[in-house]
Amino acid sequence: MDQILYWNEIALDANRDVHTAPLDDRDAMARGPAHSARALGIIHLAMHDAYFGIAGGGPLYDQTPNVYPPPPANSPATVDAAIAAAAHATLSALYPSMKATFDRKHRQAGLTGTQAQQAEGNKYGLAVASKRLDDRKNDPSGSDNGYSGPTAHSDHRPDPDNSGQGYYAPFYGQKSKRFASAHFDLAKPPRPGHASYLPALKQVRAKGIAPELSGSIPEAKQRKADETIIGLYWGYDGAAKLGTPPRLYNKIVRQVAMAKGNTLAQNARLFALINVAMADAGILCWEQKYIHTLWRPVLGVREHDDSMGPSGVAGSPVSNEGDPTWLPLGAPRSNELGKNFTPPFPAYPSGHATFGAACFHMTRLFYGVPAGNRAADTTVLGPGFSFVSSELDGETTDNRGTVRPRHVRKFPGGLWQMIVENGLSRVYLGVHWHFDAFATKNDDGVTPDLTENIGGVPLGLNIAESIFAGGLKKV
Repeated sequence: MDQILYWNEIALDANRDVHTAPLDDRDAMARGPAHSARALGIIHLAMHDAYFGIAGGGPLYDQTPNVYPPPPANSPATVDAAIAAAAHATLSALYPSMKATFDRKHRQAGLTGTQAQQAEGNKYGLAVASKRLDDRKNDPSGSDNGYSGPTAHSDHRPDPDNSGQGYYAPFYGQKSKRFASAHFDLAKPPRPGHASYLPALKQVRAKGIAPELSGSIPEAKQRKADETIIGLYWGYDGAAKLGTPPRLYNKIVRQVAMAKGNTLAQNARLFALINVAMADAGILCWEQKYIHTLWRPVLGVREHDDSMGPSGVAGSPVSNEGDPTWLPLGAPRSNELGKNFTPPFPAYPSGHATFGAACFHMTRLFYGVPAGNRAADTTVLGPGFSFVSSELDGETTDNRGTVRPRHVRKFPGGLWQMIVENGLSRVYLGVHWHFDAFATKNDDGVTPDLTENIGGVPLGLNIAESIFAGGLKKV
């Protein structure tokens, strides 16, 4: 049994379950997009160093001299026991309400070898886990206690259709230390009056509108069926039975790794790389979000005119580019009844775009796509690769209780197609501007212009290349 894949699946199930069960404050540091990425980063770094600390063949994440006890004798049984102990310990610390489940999974892990070998591996894995958890003990929570959001025109405020939502993780990016990436800043996003802003507003007003309001949009400009599918397909907005985007991206990489026939060593390295990239994506993306505090379309369309909103000033006539009654299709409240919603944090840059670009580009790098490549790839995914998102699996229900159809999606443009499509998906839900993912050529809203340092895709690409070039070393 491949212990990395085994415990990766358990970690992804925990991500799903913590967003499904009633809230338990003990699990707060693993809930939400940025913190779930943090949890997966910690778990996979512990498994990575548990493996390579004993088996050798690759550098450790933490290269501090004597940070771990001397490794026990190398044997498959000892290595597997170390991975299992590291995974079990970190999972139990990050999701304490689920410890009984992790205990049961540990007993079912199929570990082989003598009692002495297992005991040696267990001791080493626990020591590695302890170091990894201790290293992140001061990370901030997602609480907005002490945060007062801005009220200027074009600044983010809570979704008026879900007005009690508050703010998620306003201090997380600013006060968290990075795992392995260099630091990156983004250019300022377009705001009202900028040449690129109005085309983006017109795009999301038409493509992201709630279905019941679509009659206000000319038919030729309305969201098409495939665009609706793209929006839903990449959802995973902390939904019940689905979890967060890092879970979806891990599931895709799992399918790639199994199709490639990865060795245990390759999986230890690959899953540490992608999850550390997403953990740093969460930190750097959330830092940029609360630096730029850009409003989302639900406010931008409704309050487009300068006379609207808390800082509004009298003016005449009112601009017809906005619509004070506009609502988005919204982030899907899957498997629950209630309104769809706009996520409770600023728009720029997009978390989906940053996480997805960091994960999928890291996977491209791992399988030999050169750094700097910004084009469709056909070498990593086979021509027949397809994936079924749990948002559209024939079982998940929408926010009215209706089962969504099953949809099998192919990606002839490879992981690069996923990066671009995942970023644009948020426009089709009406929760992001296209420049939250990337600038576009001639402001067409769909063709990436990555010469500009705008949006989550450039940020995620830079994070992946920084960590990969740096050898996954602790910063």
